[in-house]
Order: sequence, then C-alpha cells, then structure tokens
Amino acid sequence: MTRIFIAILFASSLAILSPAVRADDKPAKEGEQAEKAAARTKQDAHAQADAQGFYSLFDGKSLDGWKANENPQTFKVQDGNIVVNGNRAHLFYVGPVHNHDFKDFHFKAEVMTFPNSNSGIYFHTNEKDQAWPEHGFECQVNNTFKTDPRKTGGLYAVKDVMNTAPVGDNEWFTYDIIVKGKTVTIKINGKTTTDWTQPADWKHGEFAGRKIDHGTFALQGHDPGSKVMFRNIKVKPLDSDK
Repeated sequence: MTRIFIAILFASSLAILSPAVRADDKPAKEGEQAEKAAARTKQDAHAQADAQGFYSLFDGKSLDGWKANENPQTFKVQDGNIVVNGNRAHLFYVGPVHNHDFKDFHFKAEVMTFPNSNSGIYFHTNEKDQAWPEHGFECQVNNTFKTDPRKTGGLYAVKDVMNTAPVGDNEWFTYDIIVKGKTVTIKINGKTTTDWTQPADWKHGEFAGRKIDHGTFALQGHDPGSKVMFRNIKVKPLDSDK
C-alpha cells in the first residue's frame, strides 16, 4: 500500500512539473530570438555615424575588426592605409558594426592600385569561406592587371567592365557599392559603372553562393605581384532586419 501511495505521489509530481518545464521553453526561445535580433542591429559602443549615416569599418591604425582566412601577412596597416600585397588571402570584416551582417547597404572606400595589380571587394560573403570565397559577390579592382580583362567597377563574372578601367594606377579613387533589394550599383569616382538586378531564376555557373543574400565584406589579396591600398572604409546600413 505504501509503495502504491508513493507511486501516486511521484506521478502527480511529474504531472505538475512537466507543464511548467514546457511552458518555460517558449520564453527561452523567444528570449534567444530577441537576443539575436538585438545583436544584428547592435553598434559598437564607441562607433559613431557621420552626418550622412556612415560608420567607419577601419580605424586607420590597426586591423581590429578584420580577420584573414589565410596568409595574414598579406595585409598590413601603413600610413593609415590597409596595404594588400602577398599570397592569396581574403580579409573579412568581423567587427561590431551591424554585427558584421549586412543586407541592404551603401559601402564606400578609397582605393589605389599599383601597375599590374589585381584585387577585389566582396559583399554578402562569409568569414568562414576558404580560398576564393564561395559566398557573395566580388566587385572587381583591376586597372592594369594584364592577364584579366575584367576591370575595376564590374561585378566579377556577373556584369563585367571589360578591357578598359575607368581609372588609372597610382591615384586614389572612390569605390561605392550600393545594394537595395535585388539591385547592385557600383560607382567609381561617383560615376555608375555597373547597375545589375538579380533575375528571379538566377544561378551562378561556378559558385552556388553567388546570390543576393546577407553577410559581411572582404578585401582580396590576389597574388604576390599585386599591390593595392584601401582607406576610409565605411558603410551605411539601409535595412533594419539584418
């Protein structure tokens, strides 16, 4: 009889506790979702947007907030510039601005190329990608690199600027990348060089990840013979949900 009474008490305790445990699951999940949403829009406590709403991604002194996926010696900071020169590597933005996750945005930087140099600026990419990034698009940086006819201002292997670059070597030029919805606009020194809208049935022949999505930015180190510099790297998020 005692054993039966104890069993009844144990079963009753489970019946009372189980709903409470299940009820606690929902707030926990909702809290996790809220935390992730907050992280996507969290800005660095010290970051301040300029008058036009742009946040700096590069402090001009260090590579804080940036991470190379290989050959980190390809990237260094000199005289307020990110100098890219060395073996293949990609330098990903992993800093706090917008939790390094961008969907719609206006990115801008100042770029200088040296003769016979190749580089690129990736967007909607992933810092976990190795070698040549699988995710996102590359905006070409190449004014006089002899073996590649795709030149500065093009969306690489999607909508290219062929044979003649809009700017020359050994001079600073502005590079703007604007993504709104499915449309990508690239401007060099304020002049539009690419305006492309992703078709509904879009598939890239080489990289499955070449599609409008969301992600971070990366600067490309192409080869040891190429030298390119970047400065005044900024972004203005244009979306509120990423």
